Amino acid sequence: LPDAHVEAPTAGSVILAGVLLKMGTYGFIRFLLPILPDATKVFLPYFVFLAIVGIIYGALVALVQKDMKKLVAYSSVSHLGLCMLGVFALNPNGINGAIIQMINHGVSTGALFLIVGIVYERKHTRMISEYGGLSKIMPIYAVIFMLMTLSSIGLPGLNGFIGEFTILAGAFQAKPIWAIIATSGMVLGAAYMLWLYQRVMFNKVSDENVELNKKGILSDLNGREIAYFMPLVIAAFWIGLYPKPFFKILEKPVNHLVEQVQPDFFKREQVKFDLSKVKPVVHEGGEEEHE
Repeated sequence: LPDAHVEAPTAGSVILAGVLLKMGTYGFIRFLLPILPDATKVFLPYFVFLAIVGIIYGALVALVQKDMKKLVAYSSVSHLGLCMLGVFALNPNGINGAIIQMINHGVSTGALFLIVGIVYERKHTRMISEYGGLSKIMPIYAVIFMLMTLSSIGLPGLNGFIGEFTILAGAFQAKPIWAIIATSGMVLGAAYMLWLYQRVMFNKVSDENVELNKKGILSDLNGREIAYFMPLVIAAFWIGLYPKPFFKILEKPVNHLVEQVQPDFFKREQVKFDLSKVKPVVHEGGEEEHE
């Protein structure tokens, strides 16, 4: 996958991130869970193990990358591992979160590939060490880069937070230890994305980059480039601030899917809810009775 991203042109990487990477998780949701529910439950520990390995491995490898595009590609591995964990939590929170996060990944990671592609077209290198201080010569680019970085790491108010939080809620509901381990991958995700941004945007501007900027080669975003970022920025804020329409669309099909895999899931949850409302009554003799 990372090699495919590196070799592909920018448009190819965006299509990979936005559509093709979701085929595996879509296949699990659309075919595996409803057709083979019993087999899913038998192999559940293995699926969860692979999901957690993907989250941690993708984040650790991204952390040591020197190529911007490879870093974003390995972040995709980590994000899709998180989606897989949500699917195999086998509850509405987990599956809802996984589907929302698949959409989020297409928005955020697709935008990050565009961001890398823009500077690559100008300077013909993706090495992080070749950049630095771009916020001083490309301020609009720096703002959009920051928004998509924060979206990718799940800042509240942006789309990534909704998907990641819902997946973690579903994972915690299934097995708290799953959510705890997955959280460590998210912390690593924040580390490599902020490290990338700091290296590219806030280091000293090299003399070469200053010269390229004066020649108009390493210039800020033009109107056309801003225009194709706008839908992605709007989507990031829309999902982050008002996700209700998306969850409303998903509610019935996801609940039906959960019932197919775990027919007694909602009955068990209702029993837990009813028991939580039971209040003990203490009589004068000190005996407790539940009402």
